[in-house]
Amino acid sequence: MELRQLEYFVAVAEERNFTRAAERVHISQSGVSAQIRRLERELGAELFDRSARTATLTVAGKAALEPARAALAAARAVGQAVGEVTDLIRGRLTVGMVTGCTVTPLFDALAAFHRAHPGVEIALLEDTSDRLVEGVRAGAPDLALVGTAAAAPDGLEALTIVSERLVAAVPAGHPLADRPRVTLGDLAAHPIVCMPPGTGLRTVFDRACAAQGLRPVIALQAGAADAVVDLAARGLGVAVLSASMAADHRDRLTARTIDDVDTPAVLALVWRSTHNPAVRELLVHGRKAFAVPEPV
Repeated sequence: MELRQLEYFVAVAEERNFTRAAERVHISQSGVSAQIRRLERELGAELFDRSARTATLTVAGKAALEPARAALAAARAVGQAVGEVTDLIRGRLTVGMVTGCTVTPLFDALAAFHRAHPGVEIALLEDTSDRLVEGVRAGAPDLALVGTAAAAPDGLEALTIVSERLVAAVPAGHPLADRPRVTLGDLAAHPIVCMPPGTGLRTVFDRACAAQGLRPVIALQAGAADAVVDLAARGLGVAVLSASMAADHRDRLTARTIDDVDTPAVLALVWRSTHNPAVRELLVHGRKAFAVPEPV
């Protein structure tokens, strides 16, 4: 008994026609008929009633159908299992990262993955969050660390790493430095230094301003938080950052949560719903590196 015979048998049973079954399995009708005849001889029973134009299962055929389907499913499972092992022995994993975002735990996860699967080639590319999200949707890169304005971009799965409120950060002596609270309206009176369009933080800021009909002056923009901080520290504008970005520079800037921006800026790993074993393995290491608990 051969798997191809079971495949042809299931095809005829489901199509109820030898011609359509032959088209489905891409061989001639005579080839399908011959293989099913061989299977019937081996089993010692006819599987189809051929007296009518429609191929109808006999009692023996009905009994054989589900075990045949199970056998084919088991064969596919074997192939998938071997394929996954092969992919983790020799394969390629492309990881995206938002430009200017140095996130040490991601590098730790990549290093741990590499130690566990040294045969997998790792490629790292940088781009804006928006372009990375579109790239992941299209299948390249396989996974990306991006800033977003939502926990999970449409059509993708996500692992949230950071979810924080936006803050305004200014140097000592700035008019906003001594205020107990800051609003978008307050910021609109000053030049702004922030991330460029296409980043999650900028998307949150722009949407919040648009919702209030505000059009602040973006004086300068930079892709790296350190650069935004340096510009603001020199008095060139109010830095718009996430809370943790500003916290790393509290010796140079005073940060105030922007009261009327409730939507957080999210840093997340995003990927397509996939059976890619390399992505699954990297996510295991990513959860450990970022100290994110496994889902219950």
